Amino acid sequence: MRLGVLDVGSNTVHLAVLDAVRDARPAPEKEERSTVRLMRYLDDNGTISDEGVKELKKAVKKGRKAADKFGCEELVGMATSAIREATNGEEVLAILGEEAGVPLTVLSGQQEADLTFLAARRWHGWAAGRLLVLDIGGGSLEISLGIDERPEFSTSVPLGAGRMTKNFLKHDPPEKQELKDLQRRIDKLLVPVARQLEAHPDPDHVVVTSKTFRSLARLAGFAQSVVGPAERRRMSLSDLQDWVPRLARIPADQRMELPGITPERTHQIVAGAMVAESTMRHLGIDKVEVCPWALREGAILRRIDYMSGPEPDDLPIGPA
Repeated sequence: MRLGVLDVGSNTVHLAVLDAVRDARPAPEKEERSTVRLMRYLDDNGTISDEGVKELKKAVKKGRKAADKFGCEELVGMATSAIREATNGEEVLAILGEEAGVPLTVLSGQQEADLTFLAARRWHGWAAGRLLVLDIGGGSLEISLGIDERPEFSTSVPLGAGRMTKNFLKHDPPEKQELKDLQRRIDKLLVPVARQLEAHPDPDHVVVTSKTFRSLARLAGFAQSVVGPAERRRMSLSDLQDWVPRLARIPADQRMELPGITPERTHQIVAGAMVAESTMRHLGIDKVEVCPWALREGAILRRIDYMSGPEPDDLPIGPA
């Protein structure tokens, strides 16, 4: 079955198309993406503006056309934190669902964390032992820990790179007071998470996912080896700490000249780096390894797992 997964995230609307076969590697055959940076279109009340809805409709329409072009027999859609928390989120979802031709399911923060954890577990395998998985999105930070395919601990914290940039970093490059205010906010939200994790055994392996972490690892990390077409990258806390203040001093248009910093991420990489550094520091993490699979792959894996059975309870997405 040719399956299409339309992911309406905080930064991009991304269609992944694959030939779904149970027990097979969920490698997309085709992809289509549009950069929206939805946080730009949220007003002070958390409402997505008319312009933002227009951009989302355009991106979803493009994804729908690509799904038809690529011969998708089934298209499923999901949306994450930016739409989940918008005051007009339900209204926007209905509009986008009509554009996509299928309903869009809003994932909770815990579902995001759980599905990302599943993707990391499948990628790294059982030999990785107890996994701690960190994922920085545009709207939220997901943290999950466990030894099985479902984490024993998972949480979603409103510390996404796009959200923090919009709420705190008003200037380019950001002013010192803005950086201090952002750091206080990050610390305030991470302290209780660190305390909760103290009740659990230490991880054997710490992995990070998402474009923010991948960009930072390209910039501040190092490639340990190459597995097929993918680099196996690691990043230490000390290397990241060296880069955070340097990034904050560089204007957004000049950051794109740095390795790993893409045009769609350059405006929010400072906030993303601060969240990444603070998370590693608060959780006592010295080094992380980048996992190429994340939320989208987790959703695909869970969908394939249930192709011959009941709908998954943690991914309420069914056939169109």
